[in-house]
Amino acid sequence: MFRTLLKSILHAIARVLFRVRVEGRMPAPTDRLLVIANHESFLDGLLLGLFLPLDPVFVVHTTVVKKPLFRLALALVDHLAVDPTSPMAMKRVVRLLESGRPVVIFPEGRITTTGSLMKTYDGPAFVAARTGATLLPVRIDGAAHTYFSRLGGRHPRHLLPQISLYIQPTTRIGMPAAPSAKERRRKAGEAMRRVMQEMMFATRPRQTLFDALLDAAAIHGAKRGLVEDLKQQEYSYGEFLRMALALGRLVARRTEPGENVGLLLPNLAPTLALVFGLGAQRRVPAMLNYTAGVDGLQAACTAACIRTVLTSRAFVEQARLADKLAALEGMQFLYLEDLRASMTLTDKLWLVLWAARFPRAATHAGDAEDPAVILFTSGSEGKPKGVVLSHRALLANIAQIRAVVDFSVEDKVLDALPLFHSFGLTAGGLLPVLCGARVFLYPSPLHYRVIPELAYDRACTVLFGTSTFLGNYAKHAHPYDFHRLRYVIAGAEKLAEPVRELWFDKFGLRIFEGYGATETAPVIAVNTPMAFRRGTVGQVLPGLHARLETVPGIADCGGRRGMLHVSGPNLMSGYLRAEAPGVLQAPASSLGEGWYETGDVVEMDEEGFLRIVGRVKRFAKIAGEMVSLEVVEKIAAAASPAAQHAASSRADAAKGEALVLFSTDPALTRDALAAAARNLGVSELAVPRLIVVMDALPLLGTGKIDHVTLKQKAEAVQ
Repeated sequence: MFRTLLKSILHAIARVLFRVRVEGRMPAPTDRLLVIANHESFLDGLLLGLFLPLDPVFVVHTTVVKKPLFRLALALVDHLAVDPTSPMAMKRVVRLLESGRPVVIFPEGRITTTGSLMKTYDGPAFVAARTGATLLPVRIDGAAHTYFSRLGGRHPRHLLPQISLYIQPTTRIGMPAAPSAKERRRKAGEAMRRVMQEMMFATRPRQTLFDALLDAAAIHGAKRGLVEDLKQQEYSYGEFLRMALALGRLVARRTEPGENVGLLLPNLAPTLALVFGLGAQRRVPAMLNYTAGVDGLQAACTAACIRTVLTSRAFVEQARLADKLAALEGMQFLYLEDLRASMTLTDKLWLVLWAARFPRAATHAGDAEDPAVILFTSGSEGKPKGVVLSHRALLANIAQIRAVVDFSVEDKVLDALPLFHSFGLTAGGLLPVLCGARVFLYPSPLHYRVIPELAYDRACTVLFGTSTFLGNYAKHAHPYDFHRLRYVIAGAEKLAEPVRELWFDKFGLRIFEGYGATETAPVIAVNTPMAFRRGTVGQVLPGLHARLETVPGIADCGGRRGMLHVSGPNLMSGYLRAEAPGVLQAPASSLGEGWYETGDVVEMDEEGFLRIVGRVKRFAKIAGEMVSLEVVEKIAAAASPAAQHAASSRADAAKGEALVLFSTDPALTRDALAAAARNLGVSELAVPRLIVVMDALPLLGTGKIDHVTLKQKAEAVQ
């Protein structure tokens, strides 16, 4: 009776102080119910005990019951003290579940010190698999910002933040098939980790980019340093927000609601601010690739019905873009310099007295399904296509990344990848801004000597890049330049093995390779510290569905190899094509609507790790056999690790197609390639007879090798 009365009083106090909100439905009563939750603070057990309509037994760590204050709190509930690392202790939990009592357990075993999910122990997962228990995931959100958490340093903490409990649909973990109990425990633990990651992703808020920026500013504080660029001025959340509001208002005055506005700007703070500011005024930023030719730019503007292009006179002059802009037809150009000069006293008063104080009331951010940004494909398969990404897609991909990688306020991201590229925009720009990490924007990834020095000078902890860029940074960097880096993440092209080894040998750093597409905003899979497998691009992110489709002529390896199709909340809204300007073509593949065919042949192992075999269009048919051009490049890299190589093909009257290898190594011979192929166990069909030496391989503005140009050169080879 006393326990019930005390719990009622504490329930009322917690609801008032922390404005506790419970979302989701409890399942129907069932035997063997195991409640699992993330662990944010010392309040977590109390919150679950007070707000879940259950009378469970709490499994707590043996060290907790030794503390007098927690023994007092635990007197309110039934509890069992165990060591989660002990298999024998877990047998007591098994017996408890089999008795029919609901059980609450924290699979992480300890309170987070990063603000993100930490490792999950195998013991609770094995209990769930052994008993066939029904898992009820509950996400605790907000408790990490209280003074009862274990976060320190720059992590924001508040006296009485709002706390939410998200009750998720139930699930189960089957007993894995494995030859030993140890391996079964490990696989069950992996399954539990995926359940927890899915829970963290599924409970993301549905909002716009601008709303997400406002929430981040409220959590981290207006004075928190955020964005720095080449001008060496760091903007705080408050300053960045005011910049976004001001620029959005000035551009909105010269454009129409719903209009697609072209951005032809480098990596600068105003460029990133415009992505948020234009969205706040119901305009859609279309990120134009300033390294593209006139025809590519014109096709992009035509596809997206762009009438207004926002750029900078200083940038046009420095990048020598005047001739390109003059060649574009039907464009109105707005210059940042003119926008700043046009700001009136009324605009300044609106910004300071109204918009900065009541930003949601002063703007028109729209809906999560509205277009947030338009990016453009490289045009390697014809004219560039506009890829329309909604607020939902971008924020879903950010939530997916945060569910598997512990980016935090302690990090500083160095983003030299252009913001017109999906990798540079989402991972390098939007992600740090919305999770409280600082970001340094640098305008060119090609400055191989400068970028390592910047990483050292600015104490950056996260670096994104392509394999080509990372290889060149490593060659020119001092061994101590990257001493602060926690994460080096490669994407956009296959990570070359010599680059991986160079980074590990010179800096002691492991590169985490990922994989994605502009159409998926962009990340599909990524290796992480908790789930890493060399030679793969990691596991598919939470919330994404992946299916493989057999490709004629390519062995399916028992159903584990095929063309990758994906579907999920981070998928694009559709394409815009120059052939049908302004008409949105919704995503669809041979699997139906809402699916995207990546064009990549992949292998998926039993634990969901993906290995890229190659693009379907990067296979050559030689004497009736399908040969991957990426395998040819792998042979070349093994024969000459210090050089750069790219393979292409050309028509051949005798064999159908012939391989052509482009290399920067003048000493590379076919005999060396043949020896490397034998060492790798690769068929001699993959050894090219034609080797073309180049001073440097042609690159696209995104850092990828320009295979279209190489294909043209290959056809011209005699």
